[in-house]
Amino acid sequence: MTEPRPPRVPAPSGLVVVDKPAGLTSHDVVARVRRALGTRKVGHAGTLDPLATGVLVVGVERATRLLGHLMLTEKAYDATARFGVATTTDDAEGEVLTTADAAALASVTPERIRAALEDHRGDLDQVPTAVSAIKVDGKRAYQRVRDGEQVELAARRVTVHELEVTDVRGLEADFSLRCSSGTYVRAIARDAGASLGVGGHLTALRRTAVGPYDLGLARTVEEVAQDPRGSVLPIAEAARRAFTSHDLTPAQAADVRVGRRLDDLALSGLTALFDPDGEFLALYEPRGEAGARPVAVFV
Repeated sequence: MTEPRPPRVPAPSGLVVVDKPAGLTSHDVVARVRRALGTRKVGHAGTLDPLATGVLVVGVERATRLLGHLMLTEKAYDATARFGVATTTDDAEGEVLTTADAAALASVTPERIRAALEDHRGDLDQVPTAVSAIKVDGKRAYQRVRDGEQVELAARRVTVHELEVTDVRGLEADFSLRCSSGTYVRAIARDAGASLGVGGHLTALRRTAVGPYDLGLARTVEEVAQDPRGSVLPIAEAARRAFTSHDLTPAQAADVRVGRRLDDLALSGLTALFDPDGEFLALYEPRGEAGARPVAVFV
C-alpha cells in the first residue's frame, strides 16, 4: 500500500533579495526561485540585464503585490564606463557604432572624464537606451532593435541624487550613484562619452541597493537553492523596511482586514498597517483632509 504524501506546505510570503550573477536574466532568477520554493507565484521588481549583477528583489506569494509599489523606489549602482567606443546597446554586449581616432582620444584627460560623468548629477532629461524594456506601440524597444528597426525614444525626467567617480584608468572610469527609478546607467556612460566627443559605453554594472534592500540582505542563487525558506524576508519585515509603518488597534485592524476606510487615522503618505500582533495587513494612503483609504490589502 502506497504511503500517503505529506501535505504540501505553502511557500512563505515575502521577498528574496538575490545577488544576481552576470549571465542570468531576471526571468532566469525568477524561474530558479520558483523551483526552489515550489510555487508559481513569484515575480521581480526592476529588471537587471544579463550583463549586470547585484540586487534583484523577488516577491513570493502575497508579497508579489508589493512589487509594483517597490518599483518606484530609489536605486544605487556601481558602474564602469569605457570611453572611445560607442555601441548599439550602450554597453559592451552591443555592436560597435563608432570608434574615436587617436587625435580625439588624446584630448580625453582624467579630469575631463570626471567632469563629464559628474555633470550627470541632479535632474536630467535622459533619453533611455534603445534596448530598454520600454514599450513602443505595444512592443518592447529592445525587441524592435533586435528586429532591425530604428528606435527613437523620448527623453524622460530622472534624478541622480549622488554620483561619485571613484577611479579613472586611462579611458575607463569607475563610478557610484544613487538615482531615481527609471534612470539608465548605460545612458549616462553614452551621454558622457558624447560630451567628450569620443563616444562611451558601460562595461560593468552592479546594483547595490533597491530602496532599503541592499547587498547585505542578498543571497546568491546557490544559497537560495540550498536554503529557500531561510532566504525569504518575511512580508511583515519587508513592509516595515520599505514603508512608514503604523500599528492599529484591534477595532481598526478588523476594518482594515475587509478594506474599509479609516476615518480616525491620519497618515502622511503611503503607510504599511499592522495588527496588534504584528501581522502586516495592508498599504493605506491619506484620504483627503481626514482619514485613510486602502491601496492594497494583503490578508
